[in-house]
Amino acid sequence: MKKTKSLYHGHRFPAVVISCAVRWYFRFSLSLRDIEELLLERGVVVTYETIRCWCDKFGAGFARCAKAMRRKAGSTWHLDEMFVTLRGEPYLLWRAVDEHGVELDVLVQKRRDKAAAKRFFRRVLRSNPVPKKIVTDQLRSYPAAKAEIPELAQVKHIFVKAAARVNNRAENSHQPTRRRECQMCGFRNARRTQAFLSCFGPIRQHFALPRHKMNAARHRLILKERLDTWHDWTVSAAIETFI
Repeated sequence: MKKTKSLYHGHRFPAVVISCAVRWYFRFSLSLRDIEELLLERGVVVTYETIRCWCDKFGAGFARCAKAMRRKAGSTWHLDEMFVTLRGEPYLLWRAVDEHGVELDVLVQKRRDKAAAKRFFRRVLRSNPVPKKIVTDQLRSYPAAKAEIPELAQVKHIFVKAAARVNNRAENSHQPTRRRECQMCGFRNARRTQAFLSCFGPIRQHFALPRHKMNAARHRLILKERLDTWHDWTVSAAIETFI
């Protein structure tokens, strides 16, 4: 006989409170203590460490739902990497976006060589179809790694100069991460940084609408639809089945 158990089973707070805290953390530039204070104002007494546990437990699942709901990825990949400092050590954050600016995937790595580029290509391919075109800067690791991956060997590869600002689609995609890195006073740990950014991108983009392309009424309408969809994921869809 099959029984169903809510994903929130064993938690003292209702699903609507937990999902609201998780959404605030990944959508806005708020610290865990900021969210603790906002919840306290609404009569919810919870510690910031509990909110951290909620984000760790539920963030990845909510991010997968956000990825599943967005439109089909474009046929052009824009790839770029940025340096992040973790406890004084330089790391590379690799990011891929499509021609619409939708983040496809991110990966934190120590190196910038062919093996690192190959690892990133394979990661992006696991969750996205093969593109028709790839746009990168002139880092030699990209063509070397691409040549060794059969799915990408025949894909058109366009190189741009970073100074020419032609690859702005990828470069601009780093801006939300830079702002969040500054607000958090820097990242600390590679594993936790990877986990955070994997959730941060899809959840933020689900709510961050292109405001300059729509009037206020349409913006409110679409945002309300996105919020309703979020509540559907976090309350009714977050169910585990067991025997």
